Amino acid sequence: MKLQLVRPKTGLEWVKLGIQTFWKQPMALSALFFLSMAAMSLVSMVPMVGTALALALLPTASLVMMVGAAEALRERTPTPALLLVAFRSGRERLRGLAVLGACYAVGFGLLMLISTWIDGGEFARVYLGLQPLTQELAQTPSFQSAMWVSMLLYLPLSLLFWHAPALIHWHGTPPLKAMFFSLVACLRNFWAFLAYWLGWAVASILAGALLALLTALLSTVVGAIAGILLVVTAMALAAMFFTSTVFTFRDCFAAPDAQQA
Repeated sequence: MKLQLVRPKTGLEWVKLGIQTFWKQPMALSALFFLSMAAMSLVSMVPMVGTALALALLPTASLVMMVGAAEALRERTPTPALLLVAFRSGRERLRGLAVLGACYAVGFGLLMLISTWIDGGEFARVYLGLQPLTQELAQTPSFQSAMWVSMLLYLPLSLLFWHAPALIHWHGTPPLKAMFFSLVACLRNFWAFLAYWLGWAVASILAGALLALLTALLSTVVGAIAGILLVVTAMALAAMFFTSTVFTFRDCFAAPDAQQA
């Protein structure tokens, strides 16, 4: 496995490729994303351990979208069978993804615990959907402090797991090494990832502005259309984003050799 350095403008290319690849198979990739999120939602309903299990599935859900994008790039149709990609990649890789998921759940749990020390758990309950967010609560200094601390701590956590599922799946890398190499790859290609995130921020703002204009026109006819468009657009943007992650992995690491593949 060899780490590759890319130019800063490559980050914008990742955004472009993610959008283009999504539109090769928009229905299939949207369905794959929806099913992945639905599976996590169902798992989260398990008493006592549901939230932890759902968090542990997030790295695998990310991998499912990456494999789906790779299929679309090869002019193949991603199918719901990809939801079982972890079980089809061999016992060693399945174990690695399970360990990775457990590490992510523990890391996220520690992050929420730190935020609880700051505001008594208000932000954690809102983030996990256990409590509604009110304007009064959002303006509370302790809630805002917990939110910003959580956001700052989540950045290194996300970098640890950004490439890790793909490294386990395509390179057979052990979980802890995969997390380390993921962090190093993101930091070594910092400017490309900065351009990548800025590109997605601009794309989201433009999509939001277009949607606002469109719904303003349609709301005079059918008000319910505005809500439907909002949900569809949000899901499509999320699916495009997860589709683009495979290109960040492809360009940051050299292809595995025949034995690894």
